[in-house]
Amino acid sequence: MDRMISPAPAGATARVSARIAAIAESATLAVDAKAKALKAAGRPVIGFGAGEPDFPTPDYIVEAAVEACRDPRNHRYTPAGGLPELKEAVAAKTARDSGYQVEAGQVLITNGGKQAVYQTFAALLDAGDEVLMPTPYWTTYPESIALAGGVPVEVLADETTGYRVSVEQLEAARTARTKVLLFVSPSNPTGAVYPPETVREIGRWAHSHGLWVVTDEIYEHLVYGDATFSSIVTEVPELADTCVVVNGVAKTYAMTGWRVGWMIGPKDVIKAAANLQSHATSNVANVSQRAALAAVAGDLSAVADMRAAFDRRRRTIVAMLNEIDGVYCPEPEGAFYAYPSVKDVLGRTIAGRTPKTSAELAELILEEAEVAVVPGEAFGPSGYLRLSYALGDDDLAEGVGRIQRLLG
Repeated sequence: MDRMISPAPAGATARVSARIAAIAESATLAVDAKAKALKAAGRPVIGFGAGEPDFPTPDYIVEAAVEACRDPRNHRYTPAGGLPELKEAVAAKTARDSGYQVEAGQVLITNGGKQAVYQTFAALLDAGDEVLMPTPYWTTYPESIALAGGVPVEVLADETTGYRVSVEQLEAARTARTKVLLFVSPSNPTGAVYPPETVREIGRWAHSHGLWVVTDEIYEHLVYGDATFSSIVTEVPELADTCVVVNGVAKTYAMTGWRVGWMIGPKDVIKAAANLQSHATSNVANVSQRAALAAVAGDLSAVADMRAAFDRRRRTIVAMLNEIDGVYCPEPEGAFYAYPSVKDVLGRTIAGRTPKTSAELAELILEEAEVAVVPGEAFGPSGYLRLSYALGDDDLAEGVGRIQRLLG
């Protein structure tokens, strides 16, 4: 007979801490998992959920990992903060790609970009400190801020501004408790890229108010058309003592599964985060670090090929989405996401149902068209969908075509 678990009596200690219970599951990973489960069950689902390049990791990087497996040095613990040679290579790559000159001692190698994000906020925030968070935002940001004791403050930018916030909006949201500005360009989920003059304006504003800036540069090499990537700490060098850059190899080199990211910042902050990491995970897997070393020390020819494919898909998906009545999709200038507004679709009867939120619309699209998209609620307000175009050209056309036929 199965053992019955009775509800805890009033006043009893909760089984899961309130701090952890408050964390929401990653919506993008949840959508991707559901799409894969349906495909495994035999349904022809096309997934636009995960932000993951569909290309294999370049061969020379894989070969470096194979060689690393054979080297007994990599079978043992290494420094918790990262292999010294990889930290040196990350510093050199940062100078090459963004013009930001740093020392190896300012670099901490982490288990992917997510760990870098969380540890940055954990190192900077005390209870109640506020973080200005341009919205729409990547799903992990508010959870990491809250887990570190901070308070995420949404600053909304919508399709009318190309999903870019202004200094005036940031100033209106600033309070005496504001400690950090989160700045992301190119953006996940919107693909927005801030022009250099706006980057400078925002950086100077943050510096004038003594704010820390946390900038996520993981999509730095994925920009299109006339857009250019500008590192805020390069544009405003006086921010160097109050800025943390997070980055990694996942998107540039199609290495999402290798789990290598990094933090770059003032040495005292990096040391504090390294202390945390020494107890949380210790060193990143050595084989992955050796692969990342080959990636960042090499040239950017592999990403150039991927960027060309993403650019082609970007133009296709935007054109197809904008053909749908009630859908408006600004052209993304970076990353590999389209973020259309579907506000004018909501309230319309589709396949016998009347979705009132983008979450309900995404569920309808999955059930009726067998296409997985992420609803805007995962990134902020309802009324939007995120579609990753990091999938094959044929699947992209078929998937958006299904949405076109469903929505009319």
